[in-house]
Amino acid sequence: MFRNKQFVGELISEFIAVFIIILFGDSVAAMYSLYDPSPYRNAYWGVCIVWGLGVTIAIYVTGAVSGTHANPAVTLALALFRGFSWRKVVPYAAAQVLGGLAGAAIVYALYAPVIDHFNLAHHLDRLHDGGAAGVFFTHPGDFVTPIHALMDETILTAMLLFGIFAVTCEYNTQAPQANGGALIIGLLVAAIGGCAGYLEAWAINPARDFGPRLFCYFAGWGPSALPSPGHYWWVPIVGPLAGGVIGAGAYECLVRPYMPRLRDRVPSDVGPLADGPTTDGRVAGQP
Repeated sequence: MFRNKQFVGELISEFIAVFIIILFGDSVAAMYSLYDPSPYRNAYWGVCIVWGLGVTIAIYVTGAVSGTHANPAVTLALALFRGFSWRKVVPYAAAQVLGGLAGAAIVYALYAPVIDHFNLAHHLDRLHDGGAAGVFFTHPGDFVTPIHALMDETILTAMLLFGIFAVTCEYNTQAPQANGGALIIGLLVAAIGGCAGYLEAWAINPARDFGPRLFCYFAGWGPSALPSPGHYWWVPIVGPLAGGVIGAGAYECLVRPYMPRLRDRVPSDVGPLADGPTTDGRVAGQP
């Protein structure tokens, strides 16, 4: 499998997808955080839209090759419920994390002087204060503990996967047709950020958080990135993975069996995979 040219192409595709998402998303986080006055401080919805458009663009660029999972939580859910190969799960996740790391490196190349000026102006230090780290990876917001953040990330990622599975369900007659699903998934990501982003910056994707966090560890943030204050680093990994399974499972059990062409079948034909989902998991999704 690992010598298969198509599989290598899929891994490259997943790398590029997360790279694109982080390039857009962390750049808009830099615009939001590092400038005074911030162009987005009183227009937070713009931040959410840019993250969502990053996802949409990533799907349009790479969806035909790998399906644009762009998120280990999506890959895991597809393996559990849509027949995606378990042998590909870890390689896909690794490619996604590396894409996040590379995307963060390019954002750093763009904004390094601005980051340094911001930290100097605010008397912050990367290593000890985590100055400007919020550009790259997530933290608990005001009044939010790491354990509460774990619950938040589980719930928000469940919302994400529930929506992705609905949008990409071949029997959902209300889902957007053709390539419109990419835009709807991007808007879904934006909507989650718009309603809950201040809780802990809505990671909802282990690769989106851990890839940039790993870059920052080597770029001077050290323990501010890993393990991070309160040993928070594991929360944006475990929460999304658990939430993705919950959200996807809820759709598969509570909604999909009652789709029009499924409910007309005889009971013996209806099962988790009775509608013949794509076995390679090509159901474009993120984040």
